[in-house]
Order: sequence, then structure tokens, then C-alpha cells
Amino acid sequence: MRTADPAPPAAGRTLAILSALGLAGVLALVLALAVGSVPVDAAAIWRALTGGADTNAAIVRDLRLPRALAAFAAGGLLALAGAMMQVLLRNPLADPYVLGISGGAAVGALAAMLAGIGAVAAPAAFGGALTSTLLVFGLARRGGDRAAWTATRLLLTGVVVAAGWGALIALMLTLAPDAQVKGMLFWLIGDLSAASQVWPALVTLAAAVAIALPFARDLNVLARGEEGAAALGVAVPRVTLLLYALAAVTTAAAVTTAGSVGFVGLVVPHALRLVVGNDQRLLLPASALAGGTLLTLADTLARSVAAPVQLPVGVITALIGVPTFLYLLGRGRT
Repeated sequence: MRTADPAPPAAGRTLAILSALGLAGVLALVLALAVGSVPVDAAAIWRALTGGADTNAAIVRDLRLPRALAAFAAGGLLALAGAMMQVLLRNPLADPYVLGISGGAAVGALAAMLAGIGAVAAPAAFGGALTSTLLVFGLARRGGDRAAWTATRLLLTGVVVAAGWGALIALMLTLAPDAQVKGMLFWLIGDLSAASQVWPALVTLAAAVAIALPFARDLNVLARGEEGAAALGVAVPRVTLLLYALAAVTTAAAVTTAGSVGFVGLVVPHALRLVVGNDQRLLLPASALAGGTLLTLADTLARSVAAPVQLPVGVITALIGVPTFLYLLGRGRT
């Protein structure tokens, strides 16, 4: 049986929205290349991107471009994961970290830093995130009846596992030498100053969008409840497991790239629903573009607003996200 879902979004409207968000993303990247302690004009940016060899070209290509692309990829991954998690858990407060993924990644990265092998902090964070995911799903199925996990069971298990990771993080910060504590705190808040491996996150973002879009119709039906989705022909266990795994991998890739950046995966899908509606066929790619744009702009502010001091990007996203989310809640009540 074919699944029933909303009427397909108008092609012209979809193209206009995605084009506008894509243009905003490009402008955010150009702004990230231009703004900093050393201003770079548009002509110098063009020369840098087309093979120039002066000082400005080195600043743009070697310092700002990798960081800007890393911010865009991480923001897109977080917003995409948040959009999927809010539908899968049918919880408007769900974000990419709700299953303890961020805590597992933080434990892995901080353990590597504490052991003096900070060079492997990114792989350790990715391993910790995936370990947390497997742990949550494994524990959610435990019990005398070995019942399959449900949204409520996953949420409760994720909260408990996240609390355990939080205790380990506090222990590591207590035991860490003073010289390492600042770097650890920056990573916990969210920081892109050390982002150098850009392509894994960009490839993950492109692959995640390509994998998620064919399941957008199923997500539309799942938003109405699993029983109704099953009655309409959705293979609920298989689809939900695949999309949970996809959300976990995208979150792990984002945290590995930028640390535990908050609010992007929570606020961006909410804000977009007010503009584009709740059709996942449009909301998923729009979330990826808007999340990337938001984090790119936030990182540009983080490294320029108090230059030469660089702020953790998580501070900027929190300062933007808290009032924005409160405003969205107020509109929701109205």
C-alpha cells in the first residue's frame, strides 16, 4: 500500500525557498572569508579562491575557508538531525543530543585530551558518540519482556545515559591539569578553532540529505503516530531504526567537527516550520541549508566580535537560540 501524505509542495515555491536559503548560505560563507582581524575585500577573496599566492590568499584558503566550511557542515548536520529526531520522537523539544550522543562524544574527546593524545580527539569523539547510541538502544530494549524500544523508552534511557556521561565529564574536568581545562571547556561549549578536517563532515552532510529525502514521505506519516503509519503501509521498525541511525551518525559527525554546539538542532527546524510548513520533503533540505548558514554566521561572530580573543561558537548559538526559542514558544501559544 502506498503511504498517504500531504500534497506535494509546489515546485516553484520549493525552488524559491531552497534557492533563497542556498544564496543565504553562500553569502554567509563569503562574509566568513571577509571578516576577521585582517579584513579581506571581495577582489582578494576571488584571487585567493582562484590560485593567488599573497598573504590574503593564505589567510582565506588556509585559515578561514576550512573553518567556514566546517561550520556550515556541522550546522547543517545538527539541523538535519534535529528535524528527524523531532518527528521520530514526536517531541517538539527533541534535539540531536537527546539520546546522550553529545555526552558520549564529549567523554571520548576529553579522555583523549586527558591522556595527552589530543590528535585523536576527533576519532575518539566519534567513537564515543556511536558507543552512546548503541548503549541507549541496547538498554531501551532490555527488560523481562525484551520489548522493542519506543519513543518514550528511548527518551528516558537517553536522559539517564546522558546523566552518566555528565558525571564522567565532571570527573575528568576535576582531574585534568589546569593547562588542559580551558581547551576542554571550549570543546564542551562548542568550538571551531581547531577544525581542520572539513571533507568528512561535508560528505556526511551530502550523504545524509540524499539518504533522508527518500524517506521524507514516511516521516510525514510517522508524525501522525506509528500505528497510523503502519496502517498506511510504512515499515515502521525498519524505517525508524534506519532514520535513528542516520540521525546518530550525523550528530556524531557534527560533534566531532565542532564540539557540543547547542540550540542549532532545536531552533532551526522550529523556525523553518513557521515558514515552510511541516512537509519533510521540503523541511529536511531547508534545515540543512539554514543550519549551515546559522552556524557559519555564529562562528564569524565568535571570532570577530571580541577579536583578537575568540569566543566558543556555542556561546553565540546559545545567545541567539534562547530568545529565539522563547519567541517561537510564545507564537505557538498564540
